[in-house]
Amino acid sequence: MPENKKKTRGSLAVMGRLVGLVKPLAPVMVAAVLLGVAGFLCAIFITVLGAYALLDSILPGMPISLGTVCLLLPVLAIARGVLHYAEQGCNHFIAFKLLALIRDKVFGALRQLAPAKLEGRDRGDLIAVLTADIELLEVFYAHTISPICIAVIVSAIMAAFLAGYHWLLGLYALGAYLVIGLLVPVAAAKSARRSGEEFRASFGALNGFVLDSLRGVRESLQYGDGPHRLAQINARTDELSSQERRLKLAGGTAQAVTGGIILLLDAGMLALAAGLAQSGTIGFDGCLIAVVALMSSFGPVIALANLGTGLQNTFAAGNRVLDVLDEQPTVREVTGGEDIAFTGAACRRVTFGYGSDVILNDVSLEVPQNSVIGITGRSGSGKSTLLKLMMRFWDTDLGKVELSGVNIKKINAASLRSAESFVEQDTVLFHDSIEENLRIANQNATHEQVVGACKKASIHDFIMTLPQGYDTPVGELGSTLSGGERQRLGVARAFLHDAPYILLDEPTSNLDSLNEAVILKSLAEERKDKTVVLVSHRASTMRIADRTYSVENGRMS
Repeated sequence: MPENKKKTRGSLAVMGRLVGLVKPLAPVMVAAVLLGVAGFLCAIFITVLGAYALLDSILPGMPISLGTVCLLLPVLAIARGVLHYAEQGCNHFIAFKLLALIRDKVFGALRQLAPAKLEGRDRGDLIAVLTADIELLEVFYAHTISPICIAVIVSAIMAAFLAGYHWLLGLYALGAYLVIGLLVPVAAAKSARRSGEEFRASFGALNGFVLDSLRGVRESLQYGDGPHRLAQINARTDELSSQERRLKLAGGTAQAVTGGIILLLDAGMLALAAGLAQSGTIGFDGCLIAVVALMSSFGPVIALANLGTGLQNTFAAGNRVLDVLDEQPTVREVTGGEDIAFTGAACRRVTFGYGSDVILNDVSLEVPQNSVIGITGRSGSGKSTLLKLMMRFWDTDLGKVELSGVNIKKINAASLRSAESFVEQDTVLFHDSIEENLRIANQNATHEQVVGACKKASIHDFIMTLPQGYDTPVGELGSTLSGGERQRLGVARAFLHDAPYILLDEPTSNLDSLNEAVILKSLAEERKDKTVVLVSHRASTMRIADRTYSVENGRMS
């Protein structure tokens, strides 16, 4: 089976892709940025106005009087709170809308990838992508995009404001903002990138391990492997905690370094402004306002500096989500091809393998309409793979599979699915009632049709012994039912789908001879308007076949 190669994208590439998803909500994002800019300016100028009030009390002729400051300060304070609340509301609206959009895109991508690209995938890791990784993107959409825009705009405004006193003050402020808002987070991000990727990968692996442990809890109890399994979970959890501690340590270090650099930059502004004042280039008012304005305006860029390490976890999650969105399906659904009425099937010199391992080699097979074709062979000989090629879960490497004389690569997916029913050896059931699990084969079926399908599959009598009958929940993955009961429900699904072409992979492997006989009798009776391909090891199952083929070493005889 081909391996799923993961792309390693840089943080900027991941950011660019994630930002691109904001386009449908661009007006709301613009509103969030404008509200954020106004809110930060209110917060900054509360302090700056305080400096003007001080100047007015000691120097005559200041442009803003103490009385004006007293009137403006409460207005700015209230406005700051309202604007910040509105900005956060917009950001979180965008975040949760986009998370829903991303989930829809991811599920759509998985649907295209299934089943070929999902075979052998770590289910726990996939669950981590669908839940924790997507949820983590909320940090990016709610607390990253607009803060970056806000920091750029506020920094430009404050640099221009300070340049009004002297161009050197504005240039220095701009450099200080770049150091805190760009250089510090970039340096922190580089140091924490690998840790973030390792943490998300380990988190997904732990999910998979715990999921496997829960599924296999009976086996662990039976063989006394519980303590060993628990020790493995604890070891993996400890390693994950260690990785998280390293991330938090890197984040704390980055914050401490940021604070120290800000103090140095403040001291530098004080020295620059004092020097300009001593030389008579600016007055005392310019000196005081420059220092106070810079000290009070680092808020937007500090928010960016604090993102440097924390975002690595988010970008690692975004990278894993993008891996799913970017992965190309092995088989693409056909929508502009042909619709068919089933008149038979055939395999023409089919060759197929998983990677370099050839499973089927130059296999040909005729399946006449209204016949039962049996396929036998040892385990691993390619019998199940042949059925999956007939279902177009995979595409052939060489040769072709035909339905009604048409290459299945040219048949519309909807037409192909309506023509075929497929029953695998392991039947998957959803955490729902028996009837709803059957109805996935035909949502328009009546209850009487469901009952009729179950009678053909020799499962109706068992269902009627249950307290809630067809409304009985089957538990997660059908855990309340035996393997044979799940298998008969799978056969009932095929009967309910009522497709003219039925593919059965070991449909009676978990059944006793009595239930097998009932199902085989139903299949034999269906041959008047159904075509059946039947894979089985059992000689008793092959008795209803009109013709039997044997697959050995990838070849058919």
